[in-house]
Amino acid sequence: MPRVPVDESQVARCREHAAAIASDVQKYIDAHTTVGVERVVLRALGVVGVDDQGVPMVNALVDRLHGADVLRFGASYAIGASIARHGGDVQEAAERLAFGPIEQVRELFGEVGVPSAEQIVEARKALEQPTLDALARIDGARDQRLALRAAHAQQAQPGTPLKYVIVATGNIYDDAVQAKAAAQAGADIVAVIRATAQSLLDYVPEGATTEGFGGTFATQDNFGIVRRALDEATVRNGRYCMQTNYSSGLCMAEIAWMAAVERLDMVLNDAMYGILFRDINMCRTFVDQYVSRRFIARSKIVINTGEDNYLTTADAVEKAHTVIASQFVNEAFGHRAGLVDEQLGLGHAYEIDPKIEDSFLMELGQAQLVRQVFPRHPIKWMPPTKHKTGDIFQAHVHDALYNLVGVTTGQSIELLGMFSEAIHNPLLMDRYLSLKATRYVFTTARHLGDEIELKPDGIIARRAVTVLAEAEALLADVRVKTIWNAIAEGAFADVKRTRTGGKGFTGIVERAPGYMNPVLEALEAST
Repeated sequence: MPRVPVDESQVARCREHAAAIASDVQKYIDAHTTVGVERVVLRALGVVGVDDQGVPMVNALVDRLHGADVLRFGASYAIGASIARHGGDVQEAAERLAFGPIEQVRELFGEVGVPSAEQIVEARKALEQPTLDALARIDGARDQRLALRAAHAQQAQPGTPLKYVIVATGNIYDDAVQAKAAAQAGADIVAVIRATAQSLLDYVPEGATTEGFGGTFATQDNFGIVRRALDEATVRNGRYCMQTNYSSGLCMAEIAWMAAVERLDMVLNDAMYGILFRDINMCRTFVDQYVSRRFIARSKIVINTGEDNYLTTADAVEKAHTVIASQFVNEAFGHRAGLVDEQLGLGHAYEIDPKIEDSFLMELGQAQLVRQVFPRHPIKWMPPTKHKTGDIFQAHVHDALYNLVGVTTGQSIELLGMFSEAIHNPLLMDRYLSLKATRYVFTTARHLGDEIELKPDGIIARRAVTVLAEAEALLADVRVKTIWNAIAEGAFADVKRTRTGGKGFTGIVERAPGYMNPVLEALEAST
């Protein structure tokens, strides 16, 4: 695709604004922890299981420490100090602290409720090996995944966008069967969409699940079941099929850990999605997304951000610049968490009302703009949904034009549209027909972009120039106001949230002097 006119100095200013916005938030992140962060650290150190009521062990322990007002020193400190005092391993220490007399918690903090420097040193020493084991588990899963990918072909149609499809039955065993069928039909990536509202649960369900409304619960066992199914499909088809799920919501960091150790290739992970679309407290979200991305960076997983959702609540013509602005912000946050460009799958969408004249040309200009501004990023291109109805024939044509833009502009990852959108969850045949239609467009228009010349002052070029200019203006404004205030004013997706409002606010804890988190420290030191 020929380049749309982009002022590189303008792009540089956008990145400068985004870096300043993220830097302001990072100061807050570095001074706080959350119950979700502390739970994922316990999981990484080796705490497993549930109590007799089905409450995850990590929840039981973190809630107890939080209730005793000592979580500010870090759950890691409590575990390490308990091992140093009473012996045993991480799991035994966790069970003592979660279910034993509360005095066993209080004794670790002395008469004044603050651990001594000597106690902190002893606790750190007790967790040296568990911390190394946690990193080794991430690294081992990562290396196994990358070796399997290297041993097999990567795409059904090399040189075209990766074809991404969704399965969502609610039953993980049915999802596994459908995932293998999708891989056989030519899918390059399979996502198991998450059960509706799981992002609002402040715990991760345990084990495999066979029920779920609107999707399937994201659990570690469920991740493993689908991974094994896709491994089987990879060997059978001689072509690697990637797996993705959702690392978002109140448990985004925990799910990132699960994705890392169960060999997922991608996760949906966004800095602001939970704030805007799930009303999760922004302070909680910013801290959790940072820690989740530290695990993701180490495991070399690719994230998919959620800017496409902005255009489902706001007008896709008037607010396209908010997508670009958010992509710059997500990039800046990602870099601070150790992600490289090749892991930043920034999202955007084909959502302009099809009744608007020349909407196809505007979509082409916006898509090419994103591709140029983020050249090394695995851009994720999302299909039309907002303006689909029960007219399956019109929907199929709508998706075909979307596919045409995707292959013409060289998008990296393309979530396939379904003609049955707005009717029901896709059936196997729906998915097969979508893959077939996409394969047709990708084949017949494979080199269309190479053959096109753009008018410097045409509709496509003007659209790109306008959107980038508006994105720069928005970023400059957000930088002055801070992102905290900009979100409160509805700068993104026309949704307003407050700094102290939303779900999960009570789960934020200011770090005390001497706060201890050796797993996070090791992840930060490795990038």
